[in-house]
Amino acid sequence: VQLQAFGGGFVQAGGTLRLSCAASSRTSTNNGMGWFRQAPGKERDFVASIAWNGGGTLYAEDVKDRFTISRDRASGTLYLQMSALTPEDTAVYYCAAARGACSTRSRSDYRYWGRGTLVTVSS
Repeated sequence: VQLQAFGGGFVQAGGTLRLSCAASSRTSTNNGMGWFRQAPGKERDFVASIAWNGGGTLYAEDVKDRFTISRDRASGTLYLQMSALTPEDTAVYYCAAARGACSTRSRSDYRYWGRGTLVTVSS
């Protein structure tokens, strides 16, 4: 499975962006999926995850009221709708497919990782 995240860009604080993640294979359709992000000089952190059926969404504490994860199983596309962005959200965002069907926060539960997309939020 190859994953590709896109939709990143430059946005002012308070703005919105929607990230998308396309899978090269339908294999991920039955897997949990997630978004992670990595800011310069920092580790890759969990952002949000979703179970195979679109339920079981989980969010990092600092994004849970601003970001929404969703998926379209028909197309195999994962989304992350981001609003009220702040400079602290600046990072490379990665999508990933889990080994199992559940939604999970743990990096070690993810088997496939996509190339990231850069989100830059200016103050």
